[in-house]
Amino acid sequence: MDLRYQVNNQAHRTEEMDLERLLVRRGHPFSLALQCSTPLNPECKLAVILHLGKELVVKVLDSGAVHDKWWFRQQGAQSEVLLTVHSPADAPVGLYTMTVLLLSPDGHILEQTVPKTFYLLFNPWCKGDSVYLPNEELLEEYILNENGLLYQGSWNQISSLPWNFGQFEQDVVDICFEILDNSPAALNNPVMDTANRADPVYVSRTVTAMVNANDDRGVVSGRWDGKYDDGVPPTRWTGSVPILRRWSEAGAQRVRYGQCWVFSGVACTVLRCLGIPTRPVTNYSSAHDTDGNLKVDYFFDEQLESVSEGRKDMIWNYHCWVESWMDREDLPEGYGGWQVLDPTPQERSDGVYCCGPCPLKAVKNGDVGIKYDAAFVYSEVNADLVTWIVNTDGQRSQVSLNQNTVGQNISTKSVYGDYREDITKYYKYPEGSLKEREVFEKAGRRVMQQNTAGRLELKIKHAQAILGTDFDVIVEVHNVGSKDTPAQLTVTSNAVTYNSLHRGECQRKTARLTVPAQKAHKEVLRLRYDQYGSCVSEHNLIRVTALVQACDQQSFILQEVNISLSKPQLYVQVVGDAVVSRKLIAHISFTNPLPLTLREGVFTAEGAGLTAAREIQAPGDIGPGQVVKVKFSFKPTRAGLRKLMVDFDADRLKDVKGTATVIVRNK
Repeated sequence: MDLRYQVNNQAHRTEEMDLERLLVRRGHPFSLALQCSTPLNPECKLAVILHLGKELVVKVLDSGAVHDKWWFRQQGAQSEVLLTVHSPADAPVGLYTMTVLLLSPDGHILEQTVPKTFYLLFNPWCKGDSVYLPNEELLEEYILNENGLLYQGSWNQISSLPWNFGQFEQDVVDICFEILDNSPAALNNPVMDTANRADPVYVSRTVTAMVNANDDRGVVSGRWDGKYDDGVPPTRWTGSVPILRRWSEAGAQRVRYGQCWVFSGVACTVLRCLGIPTRPVTNYSSAHDTDGNLKVDYFFDEQLESVSEGRKDMIWNYHCWVESWMDREDLPEGYGGWQVLDPTPQERSDGVYCCGPCPLKAVKNGDVGIKYDAAFVYSEVNADLVTWIVNTDGQRSQVSLNQNTVGQNISTKSVYGDYREDITKYYKYPEGSLKEREVFEKAGRRVMQQNTAGRLELKIKHAQAILGTDFDVIVEVHNVGSKDTPAQLTVTSNAVTYNSLHRGECQRKTARLTVPAQKAHKEVLRLRYDQYGSCVSEHNLIRVTALVQACDQQSFILQEVNISLSKPQLYVQVVGDAVVSRKLIAHISFTNPLPLTLREGVFTAEGAGLTAAREIQAPGDIGPGQVVKVKFSFKPTRAGLRKLMVDFDADRLKDVKGTATVIVRNK
């Protein structure tokens, strides 16, 4: 039996995965050739037996077209028989074992082939498949592109992180099915799990649960406290493949460590590999609502110290998840299309740390009762931010209500190149519009009243801030009233992580002032590197919070900004003629921007079709302003447009990235 790997895999767009085994997409035919030592007796019949898992056995016969069943057609020529095998568009995905039987006229087995295996994947090119996406440009990006961009930074200072999905790298497809095989459902009831693998809703939900290692034999262990000595810092990864291989090679042992962009990058790889169109998404000012009231409550005392108790609501500077395209036959009509899937462990869903698939249409229309997890996703992009001051006697006063903070500049990579597409309009109606207010109330949110400090207004301004330098933050208190107003101003700056964990206070300033009528008072806070450098997180974020209280009235006004410190770049250059299996040299250069010496520097490089992940140690300590250069060689393994991703990490500087694009030709 010849499975015609090259012909079939090219026809099924899986030739990048492998040309030495069969990988096909359901709903489209594939062919196999049988070599016969003697011509077949025309009275004898052929049958194909398929096994999937331990229980599922399918007998395939030569018959007319049957859309919901396996069938084949046969053509004979001399000593060869060509079988064209048709799979139903809703067959379970997985690793099938196939045997061809030669049956006598009365049904006895006369001869059979040696069993061979093939993978069956979801098929977004097939109309009958529930992941069908009728747009070739979208499929080129959301199934076939192995390189992408994950967006980070803050809503007003967006940065992109190159990521190597590598869904067609060697053995990745095996690891993706290994992940499904290690899910609790597969281990507890393999027969039911095998049958359910026909459904992308089930498979995608399993993937979001298994990408994090919170409940099961999942892939990535999350950590946000900055202590990564027993693993790899989340900022060091440049792609999914080393993570997946490390998990598999260790016998399904969790890989340390990831944060939201790592979880979303790995989930995107697995879902694209299985054949489900998927894109990574970043939501800026993303709410984490712990109590399900569709708002985020911040509690401060009068010194601007946080006094929240228990599990705190938070607003993450950004949060990454993925969207996958599929029908929702489990829901009323109209909820198909893009579905939110969030593999970062935040809240439990049906007792498990996973989220989705949640239809974007449910989020946009405030249908918070729709499965899965629509209320949680709705709050991530639409919650109100309510800030309270807690007095010494325990009395609370609401000092600010912001209905426009949460859910800004929701971003994904464009299908037309390496630039950002804003997809906020698919998640919500324009802020403040009549339709947005309707959805707001439909979702069950109470319209709250905005408090103001009467005559005073507060603004925070800053220039572009560069990591390693000193910079100024200007706080302006405007008096829009007709009388001079005495007030007290408190300004703090704190090093925070991207998901709002405090790493230490940098500076604080308190001032008593009188703001003249119709004028503004400016207070300058000088942020010095020798103060913020020791506590700044690996995400290089400073949060400045200002609180002003008019002394003649018990009212406050609070403003907050997140300042994203610009990082340096790596310069990556590839030298040589890029041909499969021919050696290339990559040159990397980096300049230390900090006023201190960097130690334990390490460069990490990888690229789908170029090189497996590898580490190159920096040659010794790197002094302030010093340029360091390293080089390494590699041999491309696959032709096409490829990207080499490089990361630099040292003791006091993390997450410096650079890329080089390479066009590789066949020999």
